[in-house]
Amino acid sequence: MSDNVSDFLLNRLEKWNISRIYGYPGDGSNGLMGALNRAGDRFEFIQTRHEEMAAFMATAHAKFTGQVGVCTATSGPGAIHLLNGLYDAKKDHQPVVAIVGQQARAALGGDYQQEVDLVSLYKDVAHEYVHMATVPSQIRHLVDRAIRTALSERTVTALIIPNDLQTQPAVEEPAHAHGTVHSGIGYSAPVTVPADADLRRAAAVLNEGKRVAILVGAGALNATDEVIQVAETLGAGVAKALLGRAALPDDLPFVTGSIGLLGTNPSWELMSNCDTLLMVGSSFPYSEFLPEEGQARGVQIDINGRMLSMRYPMEANLVGDSAATLRALMPYLEHKTDRGWREHIEKSIKQWWEVLEERALAEADPVNPQRVFWELSPRLPDNCIITSDSGSAANWYARDLKLRRGMMASLSGGLATMGNGVPYAIAAKFAYPDRTVIALVGDGAMQMNGNAELLTIAKYWKRWTTPNLVIMVLNNQDLNQVTWEMRVMEGDPKYEGSQDLPNFPYAEYARLIGLEGIHVSEPEALASAWDRALSADRPVVLEVMADPNIPPIPPHIKPEQAKAYMSALLHGDPDAIGIVKASFKQFAREIVPKASKH
Repeated sequence: MSDNVSDFLLNRLEKWNISRIYGYPGDGSNGLMGALNRAGDRFEFIQTRHEEMAAFMATAHAKFTGQVGVCTATSGPGAIHLLNGLYDAKKDHQPVVAIVGQQARAALGGDYQQEVDLVSLYKDVAHEYVHMATVPSQIRHLVDRAIRTALSERTVTALIIPNDLQTQPAVEEPAHAHGTVHSGIGYSAPVTVPADADLRRAAAVLNEGKRVAILVGAGALNATDEVIQVAETLGAGVAKALLGRAALPDDLPFVTGSIGLLGTNPSWELMSNCDTLLMVGSSFPYSEFLPEEGQARGVQIDINGRMLSMRYPMEANLVGDSAATLRALMPYLEHKTDRGWREHIEKSIKQWWEVLEERALAEADPVNPQRVFWELSPRLPDNCIITSDSGSAANWYARDLKLRRGMMASLSGGLATMGNGVPYAIAAKFAYPDRTVIALVGDGAMQMNGNAELLTIAKYWKRWTTPNLVIMVLNNQDLNQVTWEMRVMEGDPKYEGSQDLPNFPYAEYARLIGLEGIHVSEPEALASAWDRALSADRPVVLEVMADPNIPPIPPHIKPEQAKAYMSALLHGDPDAIGIVKASFKQFAREIVPKASKH
């Protein structure tokens, strides 16, 4: 059988070194599925349980490998289902290409079944490049430009292929004539470095600072050594936005940890007291956790000039690759001999880890969720990959884990969507089948889509070099993060009608489908449960019965937040008694450890 359009499309993807596609089939993409079947082991098609999960997996593939992620779906509902996962990629600046089917060309405009104006629908999420093919000779340049644009702009692109076109004879070389496009393969990312004058201006700001704070994000993930060198030279502390969680190891004494509502008190102190801010590869959005305007002079480094001086008015704005720019900046930086600021930061960090330990070991009913993460932290295998879902699990992921060099970690940052944790973990395991992968998920996200994707794990896990994949579920039968937001932000008591979740036997379900399931309802069992889970001979669901009344205390409590919190308790919150008990144990000494320790 001679190559048709779908065969040629796959051949072109292969030339771009793409060999894995996440998706779900349908009659709008039958031609592509047929070509994948003919391609044999040249391609690995990962059948997800839902198209949204395919987009999440493509996003995670891009995050963890730095390569373009590819997902596919059928026309109409399938293409619509992809959107949330694609927005996750867009908001976190990840290169993802979506290939979606469409009804036959002759039917378009005829209100045909499953006919959706996909070009218009995708115009926002894939605004840099979304096109529908109408003739075979377009396929070559559409594929080339979609991939190259996704890589160069670090964004989502989309190709729409009508189902009748998918089986038309391929045209590998368009006619050498007016009106044709002849594209080529390949993309090499440039290494961008600011001009020398701009580097000198930035260095002058940093050299004059007495109390320098550094904030790193996802753009600093490949600049670990450079950030450390700059921090050591300037005597600075380093805070991390959530997407930059793995940019620096947490065992460095000057790393203050996460920043923001889910952040740490040392990060809050760092930003509140600094006189100079260096932001590297981050678009952290919450201005209330940055220095007050006018308090600090600012320098920012970002590969995208549009992101500069957007969160804080910067004095020096440097467009460039994080690692290369920091290396170019180093010769102009002066080593600060006064280490008083650094010593203060390191003391604060040391005290904070002691506070976190005390909070994690505080009694709860039945299990303190912080302890789940605290017990995991020293057991994290070398070079493991950690994914977190949105929700209260993200609080403890942000604070209680000490990541070491070589580990990778991510969650849904800009979109902060629920349901990404399990599909992220699956994609990480496909990308690195020999590494341990751990997903940290709440029961809301598991019921939303995680339970279904356990079937994907059951379908594919024996392909992996090692079976080490752990899905940890906090079972508190509450949409916990939103419940706390209602209390603290709105002053409303918990609304059981929207917040209560049905109980579900996650561990039993895992065993039912051939995985391992471990159920924990006592805190003393956590350590051995993690040991069992991390050494199991198959993927594991570790279900922990977590106390929903443990408050995710922000690093700084505003008076209006405290007032709203008390209002919620006084206005009939159904868990008021449990909250008061748990809050007393967590707030008892606020952020100050026992005096006897110092």
